[in-house]
Amino acid sequence: MLNDIELIGSFSPDIVEDYTKAKSYVRDIPTQALVFVRSFTHQVAALIAAKQSLKFTSPNLYDRIEQLNRMRLIDVPTTRALHKLRSDGNRGAHPEKYHLTQEQLVTLAEKTIKNSLGLIELLYPKVHQKAAPAYKFEAFDSFAGRELCYQAVMHNDPQAQYLVGMSLKSKALMQQEQEQSLQQPELEQAESISTFKQAAYWFELAATAHHQGLFEHGVALLHGYSGHKDALKGEQAIEQAAQAGVIEAKALLGYFYLVGSKQFPQDMALAANWLEQAAVAENAEAMSNLGVLYYQQQQLTDAFEWISKAAQTGYPHAQYHLALMLHNGEGCEADANTSEHWLAEAAEQGQLDAMFARAQHMLNDDAGLGSDGCLAERYLRDVINYGRSVPAMIELSVALADGMLGRIDVVESASLLKLAKQHANEQQAEIIDPIWLSLQIQIDNVIGLKPSEQELKSLQYAQHILA
Repeated sequence: MLNDIELIGSFSPDIVEDYTKAKSYVRDIPTQALVFVRSFTHQVAALIAAKQSLKFTSPNLYDRIEQLNRMRLIDVPTTRALHKLRSDGNRGAHPEKYHLTQEQLVTLAEKTIKNSLGLIELLYPKVHQKAAPAYKFEAFDSFAGRELCYQAVMHNDPQAQYLVGMSLKSKALMQQEQEQSLQQPELEQAESISTFKQAAYWFELAATAHHQGLFEHGVALLHGYSGHKDALKGEQAIEQAAQAGVIEAKALLGYFYLVGSKQFPQDMALAANWLEQAAVAENAEAMSNLGVLYYQQQQLTDAFEWISKAAQTGYPHAQYHLALMLHNGEGCEADANTSEHWLAEAAEQGQLDAMFARAQHMLNDDAGLGSDGCLAERYLRDVINYGRSVPAMIELSVALADGMLGRIDVVESASLLKLAKQHANEQQAEIIDPIWLSLQIQIDNVIGLKPSEQELKSLQYAQHILA
């Protein structure tokens, strides 16, 4: 009986390397595993097209899958399977933007490997006119991580050094997000700081002979992974990596020209040039920023096209902006239902503005896409924890005071309102003042109804908070 790698090889030798690498990195470097899954999906789409002598009209994977679907070269289940792999593969580049923990990344990577096999089983009879042969899945192991460390240290291998750095960077970003969600003071964020320093060390070693390592070295300098920032040297390294063809570097260089930076003045023509190069290579951030560029220039149809493409890759920031454009009818026909769909997609992936908007809709708008008090509360708490959002504090305070979440909790309502007041700007303070007074009156009125002793203590404590 074949094992899973042999099954992939029997389908096509061209995709064995990507599958094997993806599987080997699942446990130690799940982000890298997901990047190889994305490459694997590209290869599979190309194989299907070549089998039917089809020439793709776009380099974008989403467009290619849709072209195969329109030409009826793949059925609906295969289309969905390809899009699922494409979307999950995109998460490997920026796991922190999807609020994924290391454990969740490993679980996602493992599931994606299984989904890759499922796709091949679906395609086997269509490509080879016979059912997929029986096979046995061989368990994941952690050998790849140990081997990478050996190659990085003992053989000074730039590729291994880069991958070790990427593993440490992903770990540090998730540690940092966890520390921030727990509202730890900066001095107590030692775990992520130490891991960032380790990542910076390996990127600096790789940078001399590895273009992707050079890019990450630039990012490390820009953000001060080693303890101090050097924006000028960081941007110069990123420019060198972009000139060497690194897609992520092209995307970031385009962003520098879009907004202006220490080294690069605003230049819309150069921004468009670099962003377009990265966008056609499927960099989601570049697609989104290219859409922003067109939006700023009031080329709304082009803006809608690129933001839509970025949203379809699963990029949550683009999904949120697409929801706004659909709501306002910018570059498209206004469509409230589709707008709410994309808002929900972005919220579920942790985009903070989308989470706040969805929570508001679920609590206050009967015409919204579903109403779920528990989900609305979770969104508001996440927005408060990750974004320190005063409007979210106010929204959750009001919901708890008014019983919109299925219970009334005036103590937490008062605590949230006090926290909001401490962080509010002048405009927000004006909103808080009447809510503060209303909550005081509500508490006084309930006390006047002679509640139980336990309820009275809670009400009095809420009074004390608001005093």
